[in-house]
Amino acid sequence: MDNLQDSRLSSSYWALRVTYVLVPVLAGLDKFLHLDLLTTWSQYLSSTFERLIPVSPGAFLRTAGAVEIVAGLLVASKLTRVGAYVVMAWLICIAINLVSLHMFDVAVRDLAMAVGAFALARLQEARAGVPARVKRQERVTAPA
Repeated sequence: MDNLQDSRLSSSYWALRVTYVLVPVLAGLDKFLHLDLLTTWSQYLSSTFERLIPVSPGAFLRTAGAVEIVAGLLVASKLTRVGAYVVMAWLICIAINLVSLHMFDVAVRDLAMAVGAFALARLQEARAGVPARVKRQERVTAPA
C-alpha cells in the first residue's frame, strides 16, 4: 500500500474531508439557527413531504440542521468514514425530496456531492487499512 503515501491521494483526501466538514456544518447551522443566510431553506421542503412529517416545517428544518452539524462533526472526528457515509445518505435523501419539487438541477448537484462523500469514505477506508472486499470467482472445472 505504498501508493497511499502519494501526495495526490493525500491532497484529494484532505480536500474532500475539509469540504464535507465545512459544508454540512455551515448549512446545518444556517438551518438550525434559522438564519437563512445561504438560502431560504423552507423552499426546498416539498408540500407532500410536509404533510408526511409529524412536526412543523420549521421544527423539521431545525432537526435537519442538527443532523447536518453532527454529520460534519463526524467527518471531522476519528469517525470520518462513518460521517462520510452519513453525509452521502443524507444528500441522497435531499436529492429525492428535490426531485419531488422538480428541482432537478439542484438534485443532480446533491447527487454529485453524495458521490464525493462516498469517495471520501472509500479513501478513509484505504488510509485506515480496511481490507477491500474481494469478489469471489466461481471455480470453473474442466470437463472430464
